Amino acid sequence: MKVPVIKRLVETQSLQSLVEAEEALLDERQPSFEVEGDDEGEQLTHVFGAIWILNHMQDHHVEFPAALREFTKKVRVSIS
Repeated sequence: MKVPVIKRLVETQSLQSLVEAEEALLDERQPSFEVEGDDEGEQLTHVFGAIWILNHMQDHHVEFPAALREFTKKVRVSIS
């Protein structure tokens, strides 16, 4: 997981385009825009992270840094 890639997706893609990219990756298809990552799993992680962050920003009325912190907390808990 590369935070700069997630940040770039949050800044450049709409929630709808990210959801479509997630569906494409899950169906083993190429998304309509480039998603950086070493493999499909990392690409999916970046897209999922961007989706989660955008939803969190909207639902909780917070800026990107606060939403990113919450996302990384969840990631740390899930891998520990």
